[in-house]
Amino acid sequence: MMPQIMAQVAIPGILGGMGPLAHVEFERRLIQKNLERGVTCDQDHPVWVLVGASNIPDRTRSLAGDVEDCTPWLVHYGRLLERAGVDFMIVTCNTAHAFYERVQPQLNVPWIHLMDHTAQFIVQHHPSLRRVGILATDGTLRTELYTRSLRRAGLLPIVPMLGSVVQNQVMQSIYHPEWGIKSAGIWVPDQALEQLQQAVNWLKQQGAELIIAGCTELSVALARMDTLSLPWIDPLEVAALLTLDLAFGTQSLQSIWAA
Repeated sequence: MMPQIMAQVAIPGILGGMGPLAHVEFERRLIQKNLERGVTCDQDHPVWVLVGASNIPDRTRSLAGDVEDCTPWLVHYGRLLERAGVDFMIVTCNTAHAFYERVQPQLNVPWIHLMDHTAQFIVQHHPSLRRVGILATDGTLRTELYTRSLRRAGLLPIVPMLGSVVQNQVMQSIYHPEWGIKSAGIWVPDQALEQLQQAVNWLKQQGAELIIAGCTELSVALARMDTLSLPWIDPLEVAALLTLDLAFGTQSLQSIWAA
């Protein structure tokens, strides 16, 4: 019996380009998760609108005051998506969510909050787990994006200290000019994977029961690691599932506004 494909009721807007692979990885997950729901042809996939905003200043450096404020850039591209007719927006950069409270009030469509929905996903799908390790940029840790969302959901975040050896390993895996994920193109260098493996091992030693890939580049890397010592949650995958639910009406947009 052929699966019954639902009609699309809402158009997602994807604000990507931070870094340049972020939206590519998200779109790949979006397509794969829809295929897993039984679609069989091009027309069964949702229509979405993409802006690859690679010229937005680095979010971590912006939060540190080293480059200009990202807020007007995010508002500009959010409004561009609005004019294109989207009904809700996904920003495929974790650290960009540090600007959420400044940007969302200036938009007329809801921005899916990766951290809040990832925390809710963990509670729903891993109800027996409570101690959650976080791998993320300095900017994401400094603004406590995941920490606050996890605590609101009744979970215990485990986080490397800023400036620690472990956190420096995470940052090097992302930003190193020779073998960091951002500079490596479409592949993930072994040096970056080795640094991340050590960081994951440290989180496990601190009692973490699962980890969050709290940076898009880390989602890319962990997906290529076959021997992780802990299960991990990919916020891009959480967002892809929610995007499909909203696009096809199995979850209402009102629920996102309320969140």
